[in-house]
Order: sequence, then structure tokens, then C-alpha cells
Amino acid sequence: MSDHSKWVLKPRPNAAASLRAFFFPYAGLGPSVFRSWVAEFPGNVEVCLMQPPGREGRWAEKAFVSVDALATAAAEALMPHLTVPYVFFGHSLGGLVSFEVARRLRRRGAPMPLQMFVSAHRAPQLPNPHPEMRGLADADFVEQICRHYGGIPQAVLDNPDLMELMLPCLRADLTAFETYEYQQEEPLVCPITAFGGRDDKRVSEDEVKGWRDQTRESFIHQMFEGGHFFLQTERDALLGAIRREIGALRTVAAGRR
Repeated sequence: MSDHSKWVLKPRPNAAASLRAFFFPYAGLGPSVFRSWVAEFPGNVEVCLMQPPGREGRWAEKAFVSVDALATAAAEALMPHLTVPYVFFGHSLGGLVSFEVARRLRRRGAPMPLQMFVSAHRAPQLPNPHPEMRGLADADFVEQICRHYGGIPQAVLDNPDLMELMLPCLRADLTAFETYEYQQEEPLVCPITAFGGRDDKRVSEDEVKGWRDQTRESFIHQMFEGGHFFLQTERDALLGAIRREIGALRTVAAGRR
């Protein structure tokens, strides 16, 4: 299997799909984050789960430590899959990566997403206001991640072998996040919907609203109850919001085929 083919998993392949939805995972994890979502979308939406190296089916590969390298490799791998209209959804680091992937696709003259859904990440032009964590010792690193983000399953925290397996990827992803440097470019020409959690300790509503500056098209922001991982606690409400917007886009997509 080529590196490119490892990037995109299609649990329910559909060559006749009128729309593809690419889902970018948050730090430390991969496509398993969204596997339960696949059945929540209509049959003519082909759900594609992004699998960066260093996790799950790609444990043996080295994880990227910069958003630039991660987004460049992902954009290259996506090119063969942009044969029908598509959307991006990314949560936390996945939201930032999906944004940078879209900018790289634009530079290549590739089709742009019909819609970008970014979740639990501040607008990319805004500086990180929080102390860096990537250089902490393992125990302190895990404690700070749990305190400020949560999201590491208790079953993983209670299993030293699983934690040892997960830590390199989590460190690499956090390094990519903390070393990200925004470069000014023209706003995207696709609509953006930005989601946030009202109790998120890391991303404020104003920071979510900042995504407005990254598109020349329409912008929506929506807040949910919960913290940084509201995609778990408010799963049904979030999926409902995504489906409603995708439902409208499917009409557009059908007209472009």
C-alpha cells in the first residue's frame, strides 16, 4: 500500500457518491474518532476518514511534527479523491490541518471544498495565548493535557502500555500545534462553519468567531454545551448541524456533476 493510499480510509466506499466528506482527527488519534459517524450520513455521501502517520493503522510510521509538513502530505494524498464535490470537517488540530490543506489545494489549482467545518480551534491568525507543553516530562505532559483538554480515554490513562504507545504521536501533534506559524494569504472562497464548546478552556467563542476572516463566502459559528471535546458529549447535536448543512450542499453538488 502506498503512503498516499494509507491517508484516506473509506469505510463505506461509494463510487457513485455525489459528495465526499473528509474528516480530520484531533491530536493523538486517527480515524477511529469518526468511525461511529459513518452511518449517520446519507448513502450518497461518501465518508472519508483521514489517517495521518504515527497512529492506529500507521503506528509504525513517524508522526509529523509540523502543521506545514502534515498539511502538505495530506494535500498530496487527497488529490486523487477530489473528483466529486467535497467538504472538510476537522476537530481541534484537525481543524487547523484541514484549513492548511485547503490553502495548499488552492495553490495547486485543485477544486475547493464546498464547505469547511472547523471545530474546537481558534482562528489560525490568532496567537496561542497558552503556555507551551511539548517540553514537559511525560507525567507532567499527560497531567496538563488532561487538565486543559481532557479527551484521553480513562482506559488509556489506566494502561501504561497504551499510554506509551500513544505518547509519541500526542507529543508530535502538540509540537505541530505549538510551532504553527500563520502565513497571511487571501481568504478562502468556500463557506466556513466554525463550532465551539461553551466551556472550552482552550478556545473562546471570540476565537471561534475569528474564522470569519478566513473566508470570502458565508460564515456561521455555532456554540455547543461542553468543553473541548463537545463532539463526544454533544455528538448528536453536532452531527445534526453538519447533516443539515450537507443536506443543502448535496443539491449544489448534484448540479455540478
